[in-house]
Amino acid sequence: MLPQAPATMRRIAALLVGAWLAAAAGCGARETPEAQVRALVAAGERAAEARDVGGMMELVAPRFEDAQGGGREELARLLRGYFVIHQSVHLLTRVEQVEFPYRDYARVRLTVGALGRETAGATAFDVAADVHEVVLELRLEDDAWRVVRAEWQSARRGG
Repeated sequence: MLPQAPATMRRIAALLVGAWLAAAAGCGARETPEAQVRALVAAGERAAEARDVGGMMELVAPRFEDAQGGGREELARLLRGYFVIHQSVHLLTRVEQVEFPYRDYARVRLTVGALGRETAGATAFDVAADVHEVVLELRLEDDAWRVVRAEWQSARRGG
């Protein structure tokens, strides 16, 4: 059964964004860690818009956990549901902060706007849109950054 509630769909959108925007494999050796993470955010935005769940899950650590305790398998289910419902996905991202508490660990704070068209034949007004504040935690594993934790909240006050 696919999630239908607006709050659930916002959660899925935030997970989608978190999974794609924060992780990627194979960063350039001469780039600084911050440049690697920022490049991954840009690449992740493009990849999320391609709606590729399998590719997204390759970028998520095996021990991934979201702020509600959901794991990797739950994330994959939520992404599949989101992509079934939203046949077109467009993202706007802004990196607010990148910090490295440890050499192999990064914390990224993003603002993400997501716009999804619900069906291929939908009109210009048949869209779902939201803005989220996302905090991602990444770990460098085998020379590749992977998302290990994600939390998000609506950027709307009180939402």
